[in-house]
Amino acid sequence: MNATTPAPAPASADAALTKPWLQAYPAQIPATIDEAKVGTLVDIFREAVARYGTRNAADSFGKRMTYAELGRTAEAVASWLQGQGLRKGDRVAIMLPNVMAYPAVLFGILLAGGTVVNVNPLYTAREFAHQVSDAGARFLFVLENFGATVEEALPETHLERVVLVTPGDLLGLKGAVVNLVSRYVKRSVKPFSLPKAVTFRSVLSEGAARRLEPVAVTPDDIAFLQYTGGTTGVAKGAVLLHRNVAANVLQCEAWMRPFFGERDDHIMVAALPLYHIFGLTVCALLMARIGGCMLLIANPRDIAGFVKTLQSRRITLMSGVNTLYNALAHAPGIEKVDFSQLVFAVSGGMATQAAVAKKWKEVTGQPIVEGYGLSETSPVVCANRLDIEEFTGTIGYPLPSTLVSIRSAEGQPVPTGERGELCVKGPQVMAGYWKRPDETAKAMTSDGFFRTGDVAVLLPDGQVKIVDRMKDMILVSGFNVYPNEVEDVLARHPGVMEAAVIGLPDEHSGEVVVAYVVRKDPSLTAEALREFARENLTAYKVPRRIEFRETLPKSNVGKVLRRVLKEEVSKAG
Repeated sequence: MNATTPAPAPASADAALTKPWLQAYPAQIPATIDEAKVGTLVDIFREAVARYGTRNAADSFGKRMTYAELGRTAEAVASWLQGQGLRKGDRVAIMLPNVMAYPAVLFGILLAGGTVVNVNPLYTAREFAHQVSDAGARFLFVLENFGATVEEALPETHLERVVLVTPGDLLGLKGAVVNLVSRYVKRSVKPFSLPKAVTFRSVLSEGAARRLEPVAVTPDDIAFLQYTGGTTGVAKGAVLLHRNVAANVLQCEAWMRPFFGERDDHIMVAALPLYHIFGLTVCALLMARIGGCMLLIANPRDIAGFVKTLQSRRITLMSGVNTLYNALAHAPGIEKVDFSQLVFAVSGGMATQAAVAKKWKEVTGQPIVEGYGLSETSPVVCANRLDIEEFTGTIGYPLPSTLVSIRSAEGQPVPTGERGELCVKGPQVMAGYWKRPDETAKAMTSDGFFRTGDVAVLLPDGQVKIVDRMKDMILVSGFNVYPNEVEDVLARHPGVMEAAVIGLPDEHSGEVVVAYVVRKDPSLTAEALREFARENLTAYKVPRRIEFRETLPKSNVGKVLRRVLKEEVSKAG
């Protein structure tokens, strides 16, 4: 693996840390999980199939699959992989959006003892080739819509087998219609040639005819190489062991279980891509743990279609990012969605803006419950209590068995209420970066905490508030400006739909604050918005320039990419 971490601090050092957040825990939530009982993701899945066999595990395009059916399909995938020579620990890439085949492929790889390498389907050939080559992936499951990308990149990889998946796989007769629309109505499949590729249907047929050989998967085996950092530099694979991710599933369950209720028909809106760590853990793996159903949204950018799907279901759980909640809250027809059974809506991945949270509650009656995590932490570190009445503006409290420490640039803990880098220790923290011991060493403190790169403050009651990413901070004449704060203020203006703030070089002040805004009200002017900002921000924080745009650059998860804005400005000269 070649991914090392510094030796952890003695238990006594951790025990000496103050943990004010424990006083704010609801009575039913334990301070720790029993780490001795953390098993593997295979254990979680097999238990789900055994306990919840007749319950729905996934729902896609109106077709439902039970846990028993998912179990059989995943075993067929696993058996086929073994027949192709997959050995324990071999890497298998998944390049799929949220289609019905995804969970079957995911659990099939894990059952066979393989390591999952999630790949963003919207990657360019260059990005794709880098990731699968860096991971050393032998096999790939890819949606046919992205076959042209794979064809272009294939000579640069060491892939031995490519499996072509269609959006309609596992959907029965309806699948033929879904594929017809994808190929010939929406013309989503570009021409490509992969003569040695096999179909997912043939994989299931061949796999079902073979006997699955048992594999002794252990908690210390690698479950995922979850690539991260692609928006800030060369993507690195976070090595997530079975025990890391399984522990985070149990941590999330401990935090949420008292609020789930005894019902056995939970439906989680899975609009976040399952190849993203947030969607993967909270939607796929946590649902397996509690026997819930994933409502798979293959294309959440199709807001009209998304709303139509929501109108046909009585959803109980939801996860999303700020931009997704914003788009849904303003979408025509959202008022016809039945939110009466919604237990909670959690948000992460990026800062949730107060204006968006306010609109969401007006529409649904439920506050947005913000949390925080990273690929390197499997991902959840902190979350707000699920019984809040109003949006808090913080990321809440560290989960059970999670330690946080706010540290100075020199690595020393800072007093409560002071800004510093958020550092994290817990069973969910990765084993290191794949084949990058130098990067691993830089990411860890000498006493075993992971350095998140986020600026935060610890409040007296143990809540954590993120101020910003360290690298996104803007320095104006010696004063620190945090883009999240400025964006939050701009988003409160009734004429603003979205805003992104970056710092650009300035010969007088070092940097100036620049805002890029998507208008809700076409008549909104830059001067009117600047005047609004002046009413809410200190002078040096007010954007010197405001530019209006139709859209903002975003990742496939919906996170606004400030880096792309900076690059566009730089290229424009």
